[in-house]
Amino acid sequence: MCFGMIVTREREIRNFVKTKYYKINANFGIENNFVGEWKTNEKSLVFESPKLYNETGFKKEEDAKQLIETLKGKKAVITELKKTKQKEKAPLLFNLAEIQNECTKRFKIKPDETLEIIQSLYERKLVTYPRTDARVLSTAVAKEISKNLNGLAKNLKSDAEINNYITKMITEKYPTNNLAKTKYVNDSKITDHYAIIPTGQGFENYNKLPDLHKEIYRIIVKRFLAIFYPEAEFSKISVCINIENETFYANEKICTKMGYLEILRPKENKEEIKENLKNLKRGQEINVLEMNTKEAETTPPTRYNSGSLILAMENAGKLIEDEALREQIKGAGIGTSATRGEIIKKLEKIKHIDINPKTQIVTPTQKGEAIYDVVEKSMPDMLNPKLTASWEKGLEMVAKKEIQPEEFMQKLEKYIKTKFGKFIYR
Repeated sequence: MCFGMIVTREREIRNFVKTKYYKINANFGIENNFVGEWKTNEKSLVFESPKLYNETGFKKEEDAKQLIETLKGKKAVITELKKTKQKEKAPLLFNLAEIQNECTKRFKIKPDETLEIIQSLYERKLVTYPRTDARVLSTAVAKEISKNLNGLAKNLKSDAEINNYITKMITEKYPTNNLAKTKYVNDSKITDHYAIIPTGQGFENYNKLPDLHKEIYRIIVKRFLAIFYPEAEFSKISVCINIENETFYANEKICTKMGYLEILRPKENKEEIKENLKNLKRGQEINVLEMNTKEAETTPPTRYNSGSLILAMENAGKLIEDEALREQIKGAGIGTSATRGEIIKKLEKIKHIDINPKTQIVTPTQKGEAIYDVVEKSMPDMLNPKLTASWEKGLEMVAKKEIQPEEFMQKLEKYIKTKFGKFIYR
């Protein structure tokens, strides 16, 4: 099924035909200039017109230019102005799939390499057990979390960046004793192991680690510290401008308080942000400085890299239309946290897929596509995550004693003989 996802995606890209269409942008200004993008509405001259490619663009540039001509010299008025405040909590902690994807993006390494490194950190007592699907902590662990924090504070003083984050937590008195009441603690979402976090121990081994091991350890530490930081806060402004019943929209989102972003996206703090929409008012007439067309085109889906493939395998249930079966596979997916990297590794070893060593982009081989075609024609169920979901459902019914194990096995054997008997019993 993982292999089927790769081939299906590759063929979607291969068969994709780009389509050009044309948007209309207007440059507005009073104190500061800003750009608004045109979008059709029920009162528009071209509402539901066959000339439109979609609600924001035309099939032909000349049709877009014709609409611009009708709007030249017309009055522009702000008809809607919405100002909202948003708060955003730090993301959940790392499970294996998330850290594998992160390391593929950052360091261009394969998921099995990431697992090998984190396993090494675990064996040196620096992090908790890596083969986990959980992204939260247990209540019991949350009660003892000060030990982890104290260990980091005591032993990472030589790391200026990490030490600064911890020092700020202490000086600003960020709460660390109410973790059990947050989204980061949930016993119901843990099976065998909780999320990957630093233990606050094992530092006698830290200085001997290779640089890449240290970098990955620091990523885990930062994600862990971020959950104790305040929420990031944003100010969002949405503006609608009317010109002769044609509407233009502009949006601006400003980070007003960095909060946890100081740790996870510190570069954003250094960016100078210009607030162009701040002083606008509803009913205000504004100047149209310029109006022009902008060429756009549809884009194909992106190829998987080895990290995003791990996440796709983890969330394979999203591909299932049947709601009951989709819920069944939720949290299980294709493979387990311990086996997904090995599945990808094996597919590469037997030359069903290629993985670019520089980019980690995954593509099927010619041999792999040929095998896919054979399986699709003879045993299509083997390429469908619905099969995994139905088996997971049966196993859960056995676990809940809703059916006997023998009944499940009989149904499984009957299914295999019915679907695949001609191949097995030749």
